[in-house]
Amino acid sequence: MNTEQPGRIRGAMQRRRRRRGGGVFRLVSVTGARVVRPHRLDTRSRVKAMLPSGLTLLNMMCGFVSVLLSFEGEHTLAAILIGVAVVLDISDGAVARAVGSITPFGLQFDSLSDLISFGFGPAVLIFTWGLHPLGIWGWILSGLWLGCAAVRLARFNVTIDPLADKRYFTGLPSPGAAGVVLATVFAFHGPFDGVEYLVPICAAVIPAILMVTSYRFMSFRALISPTRRGLTLSGVLIVALIVGFTFVPRITGCVIAYGYVAVAPLGWATAPIRRRLFGADAVAPPRHKLPSVFAPADDAEDDEEDVEDEDGATPHDYIDEGPPQ
Repeated sequence: MNTEQPGRIRGAMQRRRRRRGGGVFRLVSVTGARVVRPHRLDTRSRVKAMLPSGLTLLNMMCGFVSVLLSFEGEHTLAAILIGVAVVLDISDGAVARAVGSITPFGLQFDSLSDLISFGFGPAVLIFTWGLHPLGIWGWILSGLWLGCAAVRLARFNVTIDPLADKRYFTGLPSPGAAGVVLATVFAFHGPFDGVEYLVPICAAVIPAILMVTSYRFMSFRALISPTRRGLTLSGVLIVALIVGFTFVPRITGCVIAYGYVAVAPLGWATAPIRRRLFGADAVAPPRHKLPSVFAPADDAEDDEEDVEDEDGATPHDYIDEGPPQ
């Protein structure tokens, strides 16, 4: 038997793999776009591509240190770090869009980081801060938060709809839910007794449930719009936040966190009136029913079915409006 033949075969296979893209595995984008391998980028392009992931890593580290501080009883500092993580979470997406480095890796890394900073971190914080004396019920309620945060992030990853209106999230975003916890920790001080336990219980249960509902919440991106009107509004909000956090930080935090949570239920309740007075553009557009990864349905049946959105409208009510922008 010729011992050189296996070596020749391996060499030919390696050359063929190099011609096909440089290895056994090939990077594929979710959108179908061609993926450029990192080693083919120049130094400046690599730095731009890694900058959003660096902010995501800092976000995750803030959540991790917040957990350690919660176990040490430093609840105020732990809440501050979760607030910093919220800012970093908003920033990494904005930076990724600015430098044009939105990647499937960045999407998954961001969700894993959010699960630590806005899932595990707030669950530990609210348990050590207010739910610990409840015993097994405290375990259950903090575990409910973590489970809902994981479901919300997983659902976001597998239901990315290119036709969806980017101004809205389906379900309360995990950073917004974490904001409720940190605002409550700042506003109320333990230990709690009797009916006072409703404060940590409501702070744990209500945002957790809203994360897995189908209520539409305003996207953070819409609050930082690149349009002239959006920049003006953003400037006013930033000035108001600076003044509020300087003089009345607890009240300002509660107004922002609780107000953001209340926007979706109030929007759902007032949607028929706003549609009648201001037109269909004043309400959130209908959601597109996406195929299930667990129980695929017949496409023909899905096409014939009218899916009613949270505002009580069906796709036929929007037939003249075109796809959402």
